[in-house]
Parts: sequence; C-alpha cells; structure tokens
Amino acid sequence: MIEISNKIYTNNVLKEYALDFEGSKDVFEQALFFDLEHYVYKKPICIGVFGCCYYDKIQNCLNITQYMIENKYDVKKVLFMAEEYFKEMYFKYNKRYIITFSGNNDFTVIKYLFNKYSIKFDFDSMFKHIDLQKQYEIETKNCIGLKKLEKIFNIEREGELISGSNLAKTFSKIIRDNEYINKMPEEKKEKILLYNQQDIVSLFYIYTKWNIVEKVEHKNE
Repeated sequence: MIEISNKIYTNNVLKEYALDFEGSKDVFEQALFFDLEHYVYKKPICIGVFGCCYYDKIQNCLNITQYMIENKYDVKKVLFMAEEYFKEMYFKYNKRYIITFSGNNDFTVIKYLFNKYSIKFDFDSMFKHIDLQKQYEIETKNCIGLKKLEKIFNIEREGELISGSNLAKTFSKIIRDNEYINKMPEEKKEKILLYNQQDIVSLFYIYTKWNIVEKVEHKNE
C-alpha cells in the first residue's frame, strides 16, 4: 500500500466568499473533501486511490491523505484504512460533512465494497453530503464537469489529466499481477496520485471561492 500524507498551505480563506450551505458559510471548516479513483467492471471491483483532505484553519493548510493499492491484497486493506480514516475524522476532528463533485458514483462504489467485505459503516448517519456539481446545477439549471468548473474558477492543474478508462486499466493490471506495481515507472504512480490530489484540492478552492466568480450556464459536459 502506498500511503501519502502531506500539507498544502493556502492563501487567506474568507468565509464570506464560501458557499452558503443551510445558512452557514463555515461548513468547509467541518468538512472532508473526498474523491476516489476506482475500477468498476459490471460491479465495483476495487478502490485504486482513496483521497481525502480537510482544512486546518490554525495552520491555514490542507491536510491530505491518500492510499493507493499495490496488489490484490490491498483491495480489502484500503477499505479498512478508509473506515478508520472516516472514524478518526468524525470522532477526533469533529468533521460532519463530505464534499464531492458528482460523488454519488464514489459513494456507490465504497458502500458496495464495504458491504461486500462486511464493513459496517453508515455514511448517511455520520456525514452530510454536499455535491458541488449538484449545487452548480441548482444555481444555473445546467450540469458541468469538474475540469470546466476549474477553468471558471481559474484553477490551474499541476498535473496532466488522466482518463477514467486509463485508470481502470491500470488498477485491473495491479490486482491481476502482484508484480505489476514494481514494473510501473515511479513517474506514473506520481501522476496518478497527483491527479487525485488535484481533484480534492480543487474541491476546497471551488467551495471557498464559490461567491467570487459569476455562475454561468454551460451545456452538459
């Protein structure tokens, strides 16, 4: 298992610019920003990369956690690590919200796999889910993709884009061949992890700058 923990320091975050959720503009301080890279073939097979971060207002930074599988034995392990992460965030750090972009797919995958491996964890009773794609659609009556929304918010990606199909192929090879991860160039592993990290970091910046940019209408991505 590849485990990554790092910090990204942010500029001053002003609550008045943040998305107003149920009358509160400081929800992001109690939230997790969450994204999965996964492999689905007819049904969910595995989580390839688990990515989550939260905002530390004292240090003014994002605390990022990522887990990436290295073989078929990590398929179950990553689920137990995800469960422990969520429990720690809830009980130790008082996180009560999970912010995603089109997160229903990710929740479908992780809930299915939790159930498959008899992990009893009730997301709905512990966290409220905020989907930024849905929030944007509520305001503009149109659906938009994350990469297009990043452009609207002037968010520059550090790494290159990776298609979901390419990620799925990579994870399928990882769980079929225990030596495949050792054959992968370090650069490829870093690209996958950076891609996932950029997704969750973008969620934070979009959420906290929600009222800075003018919402515009776009056709479905």
